[in-house]
Amino acid sequence: MKKTIYAWASILLGCTILAAGFVFFINPYNIVPGGVYGASIVLHNLFPSIQVGTFGYMFDIPLLILSVILLGAKLGTRTIAAALITPLLMNIVSRFVYPTQEALERLDPTQLLGGTMNMSEHLMLTSIIGATVIGIGTGIVIRNQATTGGSDIVGMLLQKYCHIRFSRAILLVDATVVCFGLLVIGFGIGSANDSTQPSWHLSFYSLISIFVISRVIAYVINGEKNDKLIFIISNKNLPELRRYILEDLDRTATYIKSSGLYTREDKEMIFMVVSYKEVAGLKLKIKEADPRAFVVVTDAYDTFGEGWKQLPSAHELDPE
Repeated sequence: MKKTIYAWASILLGCTILAAGFVFFINPYNIVPGGVYGASIVLHNLFPSIQVGTFGYMFDIPLLILSVILLGAKLGTRTIAAALITPLLMNIVSRFVYPTQEALERLDPTQLLGGTMNMSEHLMLTSIIGATVIGIGTGIVIRNQATTGGSDIVGMLLQKYCHIRFSRAILLVDATVVCFGLLVIGFGIGSANDSTQPSWHLSFYSLISIFVISRVIAYVINGEKNDKLIFIISNKNLPELRRYILEDLDRTATYIKSSGLYTREDKEMIFMVVSYKEVAGLKLKIKEADPRAFVVVTDAYDTFGEGWKQLPSAHELDPE
């Protein structure tokens, strides 16, 4: 029960942070960070009486229904809740931070919290801060087995019916939204007539925001992920290396029997995971033990077991 309450509280917190990132740092400056809410910002410029969050509903609800019909997806209550809460919070916060209906429709940054948060002269800063806040909020939601719907569903549809790799499909969706923003906001179609903004330059800030959001989400979900996976292949018995691993590093490793494809000579491959700080010392010790050793170092996406993280329980994997 405590874990469930914590998960729901975290999702609410993540949705709130996500909404705040858009309301305070993205929406007022017509930065278009791809996805559903990026498209919603563009449409708000065409129809200013309809708020960004409301357009979010217009996208999210049909996409969630399509994911069930066309993808056979089983939507968890957490995902449905996150997809419905975020646009609502965005609209509520927007109404509180703008003094008049006209300022709300224009999303005028000079009137945001009485002008105390006007960052029109610092668009690079606001795009990075906004993207970071959005990435943190989205990452918190995803870490608790929920999503906010949106462009991920479009990406899955493109993958299934157009045979486009999912990562490329998401890139295509975001690029389409940014180009839509360039057409509507950058070239003056719609109501984006604020001469203080650098029009088409906003597309570059949008691209920066998309990159920062993706990096921050990855960091929040996976952590720093500086663990390294190492394979060491040698023709020699390496007692000094074994001692270094067990005693100096206080790590363990696995011997894997192998043989050379060309020579067919029997070899022993050492398989182990270390932190990034331990890689340099380990490589030096390998060179001392066998300068001709074949070594592969790569990133370890996630590491579970003794000395590392514990495997998640079934309850933690259940999105309800």
